[in-house]
Amino acid sequence: MSPLWKVAAFVAQSVAVGLAIAFVVVLVRPELVNRGGAAATPAKSSYAQAVAASAPAVANIYTEKVLGTTRSLPGVTLRGRELGSGVVIDPRGYIVTNWHVIRDADEVRVQLADGRVAIPKLVGADPETELALLKIDLPNLPGIGLGRSDNLEVGEVVLAIGNSLGLSQTVTMGIVSAKGRGQLGVTIFEDFIQTDAAINAGNSGGALVNAKGELVGINTAVLSTAPDQPTPEGLGFAIPVNLVRGVMEQLVAHGRVIRGYLGVDTVDLPASQARGLGIDGSAVQVTNVTGPAAAAGLKPGDVLTHINDQRMLTQQQAMNLVASSQPGQRIKIRAAHPDGKAFTAEAVLEERPPSGGG
Repeated sequence: MSPLWKVAAFVAQSVAVGLAIAFVVVLVRPELVNRGGAAATPAKSSYAQAVAASAPAVANIYTEKVLGTTRSLPGVTLRGRELGSGVVIDPRGYIVTNWHVIRDADEVRVQLADGRVAIPKLVGADPETELALLKIDLPNLPGIGLGRSDNLEVGEVVLAIGNSLGLSQTVTMGIVSAKGRGQLGVTIFEDFIQTDAAINAGNSGGALVNAKGELVGINTAVLSTAPDQPTPEGLGFAIPVNLVRGVMEQLVAHGRVIRGYLGVDTVDLPASQARGLGIDGSAVQVTNVTGPAAAAGLKPGDVLTHINDQRMLTQQQAMNLVASSQPGQRIKIRAAHPDGKAFTAEAVLEERPPSGGG
């Protein structure tokens, strides 16, 4: 081998050994690579973009209610002041909030994130879902992207934005703890998203957004306890945006929400009791009938198992399905008499009265 080839082989071998040593150093002591140079910038785990995309559409809502006049100071009016939040859900000026935020208020003011203040008009309210729709007349209003609450997954990161404790716009972070929460006694139609993102007084009506900044729910409630017991942490509830979207569309179109009405009062029938009627799994037992249900031949004691071929497991599920239908719609019912004899029936729904009912 010529001297030149020997030198080339030596250099190549040295480079290979040097690269191997460098790889081991980087693997074991990565901080040594930047010694004497600029410090490495750690990767950020941030939801700032989600907040930037959604927070401008979250407004503060301030209400006043006249309580009366004082006896000691005639002519002095006592006023009660409350606070809440709202979301500009449409750049045309529509703001969705909770019904309890504005209920019985004599004066309502909306303050946008950019500082502008407006007196809203009430488009309509739906106490059965705890939602209300306001409208303001201001130019260049921010909007918010609407996500899909049915695509949310337990464990997914969410942000709660609202007028927490009157501190103006505040953002808290948590995860989706559960979906489909009901029987909380908050509203008639309950299908709440449960989250551990901190929700305090003033957050009601505010936004629950996903990591993309899309609206997935309207923050509504926290669990209350006895006055002498601490408030449980990590138990906040939001109305899913899919429900919000439907209610808003009806309030805009009609000023109220039109729902189907079957005319039944029901209770949940546990699987252990339903088994005695030959029914596999839980079902829904009728306790009272009127209107369309009576015309269809349903009687107290009958057990509903299917509506429009969908298996009914809880009274909330049955009520939601009927309510989501329109008056005049014909539904198919599969049920069993108290003696276990199965039967089918059809009913033509009426409009759900303001007093409620199934």
